[in-house]
Amino acid sequence: MDTARLSGFIGGLWDDEIVPQLVEYIRIPNKSPMFDAQWAEHGYMDQAVSLLERWARGKLASLKGASLEVVRLPGRTPLIYIDVPATLTGCEETVVLYGHLDKQPEMTGWAEGLGPWTPVIKGDKLYGRGGADDGYAMFGSLSALLALSEQGVPHARCVILIEACEESGSYDLPHYVDHLSERIGSPTLVVCLDSGCGNYDQLWLTTSLRGMTGGELTVQVLEEGVHSGDASGVVPSSFRILREILSRLEDPATGRIKPEELYVEIPPQRAEQARRSTQVLGEAVYDKFPFVEGMQPVTHDLVELVLNRTWRPQLAVTGVGGMPTLESAGNVLRPFTAVKLSLRVPPTLNGAKAGRFLKELLEKDPPYGAKVSFKLEKDGSGWNAPQLSPWLEQAVAEASEHYFGAPAAYMGEGGSIPFMGMLGEKFPQAQFLITGVLGPHSNAHGPNEFLHIPTGKKVSMVVAEVVARHGEQARRG
Repeated sequence: MDTARLSGFIGGLWDDEIVPQLVEYIRIPNKSPMFDAQWAEHGYMDQAVSLLERWARGKLASLKGASLEVVRLPGRTPLIYIDVPATLTGCEETVVLYGHLDKQPEMTGWAEGLGPWTPVIKGDKLYGRGGADDGYAMFGSLSALLALSEQGVPHARCVILIEACEESGSYDLPHYVDHLSERIGSPTLVVCLDSGCGNYDQLWLTTSLRGMTGGELTVQVLEEGVHSGDASGVVPSSFRILREILSRLEDPATGRIKPEELYVEIPPQRAEQARRSTQVLGEAVYDKFPFVEGMQPVTHDLVELVLNRTWRPQLAVTGVGGMPTLESAGNVLRPFTAVKLSLRVPPTLNGAKAGRFLKELLEKDPPYGAKVSFKLEKDGSGWNAPQLSPWLEQAVAEASEHYFGAPAAYMGEGGSIPFMGMLGEKFPQAQFLITGVLGPHSNAHGPNEFLHIPTGKKVSMVVAEVVARHGEQARRG
C-alpha cells in the first residue's frame, strides 16, 4: 500500500466532499431522544439519516457489491447498515466500524458568532454540534474503505453501523444488534471512531471507558410553595434535604464518592498507562479545560487526575428542576427540588448493579419523612479493552508514525460508549481499535464544540491501514 497516495486520496475526499457534508449535518438539530422526546415528529433525525445516506449511496458504486439499508424497528431510532464485501479471496472474517449520528442538546455559552446549529470553519477547526461527536464517523470509515479500493488493497468484509441513540445510552442498539445478528456475523476487529485523543500530535487508542448510571432525584416537602418568612425554620428546605442526601454519595469537601461498592481495583497495566500518558501530556491533562481565572484542578498529581477520570466513580449534577430563574425568584419556600444526576462508574463495575445500589442509597430513610424519589434512567456498564494482538499493536504503531509522525499513545477515557461493552461481552475474541478526534478544547457536549479537521483526516488514514493489515493477518490465517 502506498501511504502517500492513501493520504492524498483521503485528504482530498475530506476537503472536497466530507467537510461540506459535515457543514450541512451540523445545521440539523437532530438531538438524541433523551433530549427530544418528539424526535420522530420533528423529523430532524430523518434529515440527518438522509444526508448521510445520500452521500454514502453515491460512493458505494466504487465498492463492488456494497449495499446500504436504513433499518427501522418499530418505535425505535433508525440505524444505517452498510455492508462492504470482502475483496480478500476466501476471507470469512468481518470488521465492524461503528459511529452515531444523534447529538447532545444546545447548551449555553457559545462564543459570539458560533452556535450549536451554526457551522463555522476557523482555520483547521469546524465548529458546531455533532461534527466531532460523532457525525464524522461514517465519513471517516467509508473514506478509509474507498482509499483501499482506489489502490486495490484487499480487505475482509466490513460492516458499518451508525446508530441514532448513543447520546441517550444506546438503549435501541441491542435490539438492532439482535435483529441483524446473522447479517453482522462474528467480527474479529471492531473500529470505533467516537472517542477522544490526548492531543492532536499522535494517534491515541482508548484502553477503557467508564460506565454510567444516573437519573432524576426529587425531594418534595410541600404540596405548594409558601411564604419563606412564614415557613422557614418550620418546614425543612427541600434543597437542604437534597444536599444532605447527596452527601451520602459524595464527600462535599473533596468530591470523592463515598460508598466502596462503587469502586474496583485498578489494573496495574492501566495505572502504568496513566503514568505514561501524563509524561506525554503534562499539564495538558487539566489545562485543556476552560477554568475561570484562579481555579485549580482537584489535585496537581497528574496520574491521580487521569485515574480519577478513567477508573474512579465521579458525580456530576447536570440539571436542576423546581427552581425559578433568578429574575423570578420570590420569597417562597419551594415545594420541591429536583436534580439530574450523572454518575460515572469504573469500567469493570456492573452498571445495572450500580444503578440499583444508587437508587436504594438515595431513597432510603428520607430525612423528616420527605418524599424522596429517584427515577433511574441509565445503568450502562463500561468497557476494558482486551490485550492487543501483536499484529494490531504493530499496525497501530506504524500507522501513527505514517500519518501523525509520532508514536501511538494509550489512555482510558472518562466517557461511555455502551456499544463497546455490549460487543466486548458478545464477541470476546474480537480486537478493538477505539479512537477519535475529541482532543483538547474540542468540548463535546458543551459550547464551542469543534472537529479538528486534520485529525479527522489522519484517523481515517489510520483506519484504512489497520483494516488493510487486518486483511493481511486474515490471509496468513
